[in-house]
Amino acid sequence: MEKASTKTITLNRKARHDYFVEDSFEAGIELFGTEVKSLRKGACNLKDSWCDVVDGELYIKQMHISPYEQGNIFNKDPYRPRRLLMHRREIHRLAGLVAQQGYTLIPLSLYFKGSRVKVQLGLCKGKQLHDKRADMAKKAAQRDIDRALRDRQKA
Repeated sequence: MEKASTKTITLNRKARHDYFVEDSFEAGIELFGTEVKSLRKGACNLKDSWCDVVDGELYIKQMHISPYEQGNIFNKDPYRPRRLLMHRREIHRLAGLVAQQGYTLIPLSLYFKGSRVKVQLGLCKGKQLHDKRADMAKKAAQRDIDRALRDRQKA
């Protein structure tokens, strides 16, 4: 059995800036044909999206998939809630974790795995402003170190 290739559609870069990612999970997503065609063109935005458990089912909300240009009457609402496909046991476990104070499910990336569309979900805890500042300072220091090493190697 050969391994299915993966092709990234989009990443949620803002998620790692705004949240601490404690754990990540993979889920399938229920889509219509025109939405998949639109995703193949890369017309998707995960920026303000999140996941919610409703009646024992997991939904992704506020994910924007642009309408397919040739889709006419088959196009769906770009912001409609889309059901995520996971085992019931995993959904109940995630619902219990999300019920804890401060945790939320955020989509980190959307990708093709073979011919199927998958979502990488992150169990996240919100960052405070001082946490964001500390991360930015750490990244700036690492950039300075890398720049100094690169300049030293050139000389």
